[in-house]
Amino acid sequence: MTHTAARTVVVTGASSGIGQAAAALLLQQGWHVIAHGRDPERTRAAGMALRASAPAGARLDMVMGDLALLSQADRLAGEIAALAPRIDALLCNAGGVRAEKLVTTEGLEATFSGNHLGHFLLVKRLAPNLAAAGHARVIMTSSSGHRVAAPCDWADPQSLGNWQSAPAYCRVKLYNILFARALARRGAAQGIIAHAMHPGIVASNFASHGDEAMQSYMAAARLDPPGRSAETLAWLASAEEPGRSTGRYWFDKAEEEPSAAAQSDEDADALWRVSEELLAAAGF
Repeated sequence: MTHTAARTVVVTGASSGIGQAAAALLLQQGWHVIAHGRDPERTRAAGMALRASAPAGARLDMVMGDLALLSQADRLAGEIAALAPRIDALLCNAGGVRAEKLVTTEGLEATFSGNHLGHFLLVKRLAPNLAAAGHARVIMTSSSGHRVAAPCDWADPQSLGNWQSAPAYCRVKLYNILFARALARRGAAQGIIAHAMHPGIVASNFASHGDEAMQSYMAAARLDPPGRSAETLAWLASAEEPGRSTGRYWFDKAEEEPSAAAQSDEDADALWRVSEELLAAAGF
């Protein structure tokens, strides 16, 4: 791998799985890595493992918080901004599925806020740091599950009225691509490139909070090791090819066409508007 000096990357969901593997790869390439985790014990363990495998002189900072809570996402953004006035890549990789509907203390559905709205706030808060790089990339970890998502319902974007585990997850993975599409247009003037990627079906703790159907599906699937998906995530942050376009969807280091719904500029704009309204209503 080529050695890249003095570039900074933020990786959310880096306490295990794809995120931790991507953080390890980018440390090997010489990046300053700011790695995020939600669970204190797993985050500490990941920090120890990443430092143990990192080359001499590598810089790693661990930050912790629950992106499903906007108050914690806002605090995280402040901590990250203090660590890195310039951010070259933000890998919005944290997320997951839940077996049961959970409304947070802030009144938000946790699948929606943990997979989308917390990252939306993080990107908004860190926009000056991304713009300072002049060539920053924001990568959303989505899923092929977006292809079976129900049509967007902007009267109920969080699926609060008819919540089911897998449909709520598939819809928010569609939002990840729509967010990247909207950000690609809005961030172009600041040199911000935005993409989304499908990680594959990965052997990780992803399904541990899912319902019985999700756990059965994952148990029967042929799983890829996290490192394979991490290679694509790190490649999207650093390689030349994805730097020549924006607003695209990738799998295994190759561009793919997402669903027709994921290519709707109208829905991308509606998601942006709804997200800003929800942030404002919550005081952010």
